[in-house]
Amino acid sequence: MPNIFKCCVKDESSEKAFVKTDFGKMETDFGKMESNFNKIETDFGKMVFADQVNGHGSCPFNSAKILTVENEKQVKPNLRLKVPQPIRLKNHLAGEENFDLLHSQIEDVSFNTKCSAAVCQNSIMDIPNRGDTPRTVEEVYKEAQAFLKQYFSSIRRENTDAHVKRLQEVEEELKRGDTYQLKTAELVFGAKLAWRNASRCIGRIQWKKLQIFDCRAVTTASGMFEALCNHIKYATNKGNIRSAITIFPQRTDGKHDYRIWNPQLISYAGYMEPDGTVLGDPARVEFTEVCVKLGWKPPHTAWDILPIVVSADGKDPEYFDIPREIIMEVKMEHPKYEWFKDLGLQWYALPAVSNMRLDCGGLEFTGTAFNGWYMGTEIACRNFSDSNRLNVIKSVATKMGLDTESYVSLWKDKALVEVNIAVLHSFHRDNVSIVDHHSASEQFIKHMDNENKSRGGCPSDWVWIVPPMSSSLTSVFHQEMALYYMRPSYDYQDPAWKTHQWTKNEGDKTRHRKFHFKQIARAVKFTSKLFGQALSKRIKATILYATETGKSEQYAKELGTIFGHAFNAQVHAMSEYDVFSIEHETLLLIVTSTFGNGEPPANGEVFAKHLFQMLCNEKKSLDQVDSAGTNNKIPTPKSLLRTNSVMTPSMEYKKQLSRMESRNTNVNDYKRQLSRLESNKSNMTGTSSADNIGPLSNVCYAVFALGSSVYPKFCQFGKTVDKILEDLGGERLLDLTCGDEMCGQEQQFRVWSSNIFHVACETFCIEENDMVKDAKKAFGRMPLTEETVRFGRTDKKCDMKSGLEHSYKKKLISCKIKQTKHLGEHTADRATIFVDMESEDELKYEPGDHVGIMACNRTEIVDAVLERLKGVDNYDKAVQLQVMKETLTPTGAVKTWECHERMPALTVRDIFTRFLDITTPPSTKILKYLATVCSDQNEADYLKELIEDSNKYDDWRHHYFPHLSEVFAQVPSCRPQASLLAALLPQLQPRFYSISSTPLQNPKRIHVTVSVVIYKTQNGEGSTHYGVCSTYLQSLKPDDEVFAFIRRAPTFRMPQDVSVPLILVGPGSGIAPFRGFWHHRRYQIKDSNSKKPGPIFLLFGCRYKGMDLYKDEKEQAIADGVLTKALVALSREEGVNKKHVQALLQDEGAHVTRMLVEEGGHFYVCGDCKMAEEVQQKLKEVIKTHANLSEEEVEDFILYLMDENRYHEDIFGITLRTSIVHKASRETAKRTRLESGS
Repeated sequence: MPNIFKCCVKDESSEKAFVKTDFGKMETDFGKMESNFNKIETDFGKMVFADQVNGHGSCPFNSAKILTVENEKQVKPNLRLKVPQPIRLKNHLAGEENFDLLHSQIEDVSFNTKCSAAVCQNSIMDIPNRGDTPRTVEEVYKEAQAFLKQYFSSIRRENTDAHVKRLQEVEEELKRGDTYQLKTAELVFGAKLAWRNASRCIGRIQWKKLQIFDCRAVTTASGMFEALCNHIKYATNKGNIRSAITIFPQRTDGKHDYRIWNPQLISYAGYMEPDGTVLGDPARVEFTEVCVKLGWKPPHTAWDILPIVVSADGKDPEYFDIPREIIMEVKMEHPKYEWFKDLGLQWYALPAVSNMRLDCGGLEFTGTAFNGWYMGTEIACRNFSDSNRLNVIKSVATKMGLDTESYVSLWKDKALVEVNIAVLHSFHRDNVSIVDHHSASEQFIKHMDNENKSRGGCPSDWVWIVPPMSSSLTSVFHQEMALYYMRPSYDYQDPAWKTHQWTKNEGDKTRHRKFHFKQIARAVKFTSKLFGQALSKRIKATILYATETGKSEQYAKELGTIFGHAFNAQVHAMSEYDVFSIEHETLLLIVTSTFGNGEPPANGEVFAKHLFQMLCNEKKSLDQVDSAGTNNKIPTPKSLLRTNSVMTPSMEYKKQLSRMESRNTNVNDYKRQLSRLESNKSNMTGTSSADNIGPLSNVCYAVFALGSSVYPKFCQFGKTVDKILEDLGGERLLDLTCGDEMCGQEQQFRVWSSNIFHVACETFCIEENDMVKDAKKAFGRMPLTEETVRFGRTDKKCDMKSGLEHSYKKKLISCKIKQTKHLGEHTADRATIFVDMESEDELKYEPGDHVGIMACNRTEIVDAVLERLKGVDNYDKAVQLQVMKETLTPTGAVKTWECHERMPALTVRDIFTRFLDITTPPSTKILKYLATVCSDQNEADYLKELIEDSNKYDDWRHHYFPHLSEVFAQVPSCRPQASLLAALLPQLQPRFYSISSTPLQNPKRIHVTVSVVIYKTQNGEGSTHYGVCSTYLQSLKPDDEVFAFIRRAPTFRMPQDVSVPLILVGPGSGIAPFRGFWHHRRYQIKDSNSKKPGPIFLLFGCRYKGMDLYKDEKEQAIADGVLTKALVALSREEGVNKKHVQALLQDEGAHVTRMLVEEGGHFYVCGDCKMAEEVQQKLKEVIKTHANLSEEEVEDFILYLMDENRYHEDIFGITLRTSIVHKASRETAKRTRLESGS
């Protein structure tokens, strides 16, 4: 008897041992237990198992465990304590041991095995299950509790408010209808976990890479057939097999089940001949007879594909012929024996089991179809060679010339090897996924190791796991395994034809449907168009965006409209998305910009941190296995987030990952991207990347990154997200595309959106139906028309503050202007102003935070635009922007007028002044509309030329940078409809400024330092343009009202300890937050008598002496001991040494190094991204020189500062208004685009 069965046999040699446990502290390290591990101390006496079996009392799979207490009578039930009993599992080949603790959780769910204390029935075919009786409401709720505990634990939210709320929802649903519905993410998790729990499956290492087709909305047999055809097409994937499961509605009362009658979706018929022989597959004789009784007329050959037979909602079954063209079959041949092909053997590529029930969360899904890919022995040993199947062994042996008269010749073994070789060779020849039994065994041992580390065990049925050929030559043969059953699970069911309750005589012929592949979409008709759409949209497409200006949001919503025609498209801001759901996504599309110096936009920060945390967790888990005992520092999410440069070899992120990888003996261990075809075929080198399946291995994704190539870290956040999704195992559907604001961004998005839609449809096998055609028509088409948008009447005008809050979804502060004044010398085109505002209530902010200002467009531009609009008689009368919505119902389409989601009831003048961006050059989408409302054909052609030629559009946009009134001046005949233009224009974005004050001085006051933006277009020779917000603030008078809000900047805060040294670097208006710092420190010093304040070095830069901002304040701060040094670098002053702040950093290098390296100081930099990058490089040079560090040590030290939140950046963009910078940037962007071929 194999050693594996010792767990179920009384071990006569084992000592009578006792269990010792200190329940306050578990002293035993289960990972390093010695063989005599079953000694655990307990304060409640010494408990002894009556019979010790492999360190346990009785068979561990028998629920009747007998406990006795030494020198005492039986323990009282209420004193029994549940102590996890580890099962020791030994690998007799490697001499290694591990311990299974996971089995202790099986008491949480009710499974009855067939084992008893005396008899092990491990080899019995049927897996124990609960039968076909529907669960009671109480039983369902108990199972739901256990499942939801697992689910919320998996997303690290166990016992949270969300967990409690979900249990309450389930309880309420059960009260209403005796059942409840799993959410999509829960179903996805449950289906994957059921595969993970499948004790008989050797290929479970791929459990995370399971595509779930949620077909719970399907209610008809024809709908089931279409879904199963889609499953076959998706999973087959031209031979590169993809694991998938299709799930139909759950069981309710047991009388309305959804069942797939086929044991497998694809199988060959078997016909009993008059002479007792079988033509075809003997295993399918009974089901073939069922199909014939239903009315199927078979061709009666050896390789007939059986029809799909399904019953929906408990109704009588219907059968459907599967289009042969969607079934991939492999003709068998041998690499050495030419005669092998004459045997005429073939087999289908896709093994899709369809007669099992998914038991998940107390719900039973009786209609499921699940597939992985074949292990070679399944076809060669079982299907071809079993004596009760095709039984080709003797024919092969005879062809080989073997002696078949004597078993001693081992003719069966020799022939069996050649059949296996033929199967593997033929599948490889046709590029069809398959795995040999040796590779599968090695992968399973790796899977067991992973499972033991991640959840303390792996339920495994040794009898089924060990391959049917060369058993002792595989590693799994020598591995002891613990067999137990956990939910969620896949359970066997009785054949549907044996349990179905017929509504008509069984002999009556049922309906038959036969479709060719191209006819499926047309021939399968549903009860309504609404249901048809629900079925076609079962594949979820999640579109996430992160934005500062609103452009990414606009693109994401356009993408959502397109994908909504063929997918279940959901669009979310990253900040509103439940980041823990990402592992359960199917298709993930990212549209994001980059903020500052390569960082995520504000509404993408949490998402980014979560991704980085996942990456670090994955890396740590590998390091625990591969590099135990090493002390190398792994970058944390914080430092990775702060240095997320990834695409170029010199950037920090790649260096960090390189260091992370260097800790392993094999760098390839961390390469996450997995080619299913390569990993699942036999690997001639004996290794497989199937070991490395990341948490996002089931997620298909694509990224569109927005940015401007003038920034040093162009599109960096998008690049980082793309790379990390790959590193976490995601499957990239389309290469990263970067949309450059300087050249062709909009055109690049149009091309990308079209490409990703086509690739996604191809990937998920979505056919060219009417909805897909509608989606393709939507490309380049305006989503709204003059007929679908209007200004409706309204009885109540919204007040401005409430309207802004509704539109921008922010809580605003109403402030009154107390003072505005110029700082330093100023000219007509260059000025910096100080703005003092006061609120009625206390403002909750800290120095370093930002204030967002809700600006107004200039009056002259608004008036010029309004003069050209049509469809409005009174621009100062309140109106409500409305959009026509079409809703599909079972009775047809219903059209209704609904309020625009972001536009309140205000006057048209207010809308164009406060809510719409009319100063940014119009997009091609808006130009396309304007061209249609030009009465002059030449003007319309002029706009069409800009639309169709992206280079001309970009040249026009950047040369003129025209606001909307200037566009109207170029096309005088253009008369757009006011309501449609309002719906098409982007939202006017708030502008952010660093706060220059402290609440300690006056909690109701807030100060900002604003650089006024004024410039001329057309290389300095065109019209004068004004910054929207800076000139708005400049124009305000005392007591004027301003609407604002606070944006937290937690990474740019002062330390609580006043003794900590600070280095502040900020040229120009970059001094803004530092004014708040030194005022804050002044009040800290007054309130703190215990600690001596640390030094503060201020390094400031400007062009001329007269532009030295807050000069008097700085001198006073030095005199008061608040500032230690306040140095100024003058870059254009005549008669002095011209320098920038970087030079000041070098001059003070020794002090700066000492403050950072020895005294725990903090380093702050505020300014544009180019300056911030140069300052960081200079700081590295300074520290390298004065601390005598190597280049790698300096890099590590900067990462350390970031990780400790001692390196702070407040970055804003470059104002590109000068002709030199503008022209150089445009030319560079053009060259880059031409070189990339886009």
